[in-house]
Amino acid sequence: MSKSKLMDYFIPVKPYSLLLLNYPTCEILVLNRTGHVEPHIKESNHIRDFVFGFGDGINTSLGIVAGVGGANSSADFIILAALVGMFTGAKAMAVQNYLALKSQREILESEIKREEYEMEAYPEKERMEIEEIYRAKDFDEDLVKRVTDKITSNKSVWLKTMLTEELGLNLDIVGNPIKGALIMFASFIIGGILPILPYLLSKTGFVPLQFALWIAIAISLTSSFIIGAKKAKLAKKNWVKGGIEMSALGTGIALLGYGIGAELNNANLLNY
Repeated sequence: MSKSKLMDYFIPVKPYSLLLLNYPTCEILVLNRTGHVEPHIKESNHIRDFVFGFGDGINTSLGIVAGVGGANSSADFIILAALVGMFTGAKAMAVQNYLALKSQREILESEIKREEYEMEAYPEKERMEIEEIYRAKDFDEDLVKRVTDKITSNKSVWLKTMLTEELGLNLDIVGNPIKGALIMFASFIIGGILPILPYLLSKTGFVPLQFALWIAIAISLTSSFIIGAKKAKLAKKNWVKGGIEMSALGTGIALLGYGIGAELNNANLLNY
């Protein structure tokens, strides 16, 4: 490939690429100038927050209903304990996610401001850093000069190149702290309510109380398997293995919670 053609691919100065983002699956289809379509996966903080929130929510509520149910508590007591745990857990997770994303974003933004200052104050030094980056990629000197000239002719491209190539930063991946907190809260509630549903239905007589715990475990494990399988599929991994891994975590939590509740009840340590 000639150097001129290489430059056309390397510097996005002509509309040769069409990016189509399928948000639900975060799959990007890249159509290059040859017409070849390449599927790529883009990291999505929204999917990350949803998976974490849903998984924590369903496991928190499952652990509570299994533990309290194992102690032979009434449906009212189980529902109360699970709802309190669900809402307090959702709030805690949302706040922590907000603070984490906010802190990470502030750090990245400070790095961006520092890089912008250095580009203004020491342009030649920053230009030399661009040259060193592409020398390390085995570009010949003529191509290094052409690439550097092209990049430094546009401050936006120059800044993005310094951030990604020199510092390995990407502000877009971090996401919006408020949106991340809301997604975390909502996904925690969605996951957390599932193990509680059989007990709510038992109050209407639709589900016998003695079967409520086993239905809650079945719903939780099935939901965990689906989410784990979907996550693995997005990452191009074995979806069966991904589903089993996530549902196995729920199984362990249910067994642990049930065992603790049953042992405390057998030891006559609970008075209610």
